[in-house]
Amino acid sequence: MSEPALGTNLVTQVGIVVHDIETKARAWSRILGLPMPDIIITDEYDKARTEYNGQPTPARAKLAFFNMGQVAVELIEPMDGPSTWKDQLDARGDSIHHIAFVVKGMTDKIAYLSSNGVPLVQRGEYTGGRYAYMDGVTQLGAVLELLEND
Repeated sequence: MSEPALGTNLVTQVGIVVHDIETKARAWSRILGLPMPDIIITDEYDKARTEYNGQPTPARAKLAFFNMGQVAVELIEPMDGPSTWKDQLDARGDSIHHIAFVVKGMTDKIAYLSSNGVPLVQRGEYTGGRYAYMDGVTQLGAVLELLEND
């Protein structure tokens, strides 16, 4: 059997954009009987180097993670600047934003997906790695997030 094109077929995360992360995190916690997660804020541009549609953006977000074995549910409340999170929240309200895969060779994976009609929409850095959102809505019905850890 050949290796999957992304190097994996394991989904690691489902991301959901929300208007009010505190309220939604409490609801997830209560309904699933899980501890309330910490809510963190993504880094500022000088550290995250976030780009949206090929342009630098000061976009930041509040994040909360519910780890459920192989898959984590990530709640995302957009903050500053233009972003894929804010655009989706404005267009669709609270909704599933992406499914994520951990990859190696981020540049090659972005090129592969782009050549298959799944373009890069947003990218940035986080402590210990980087992420890229690939707009697979037309091709796949979903945004794909690539995560590469150092």
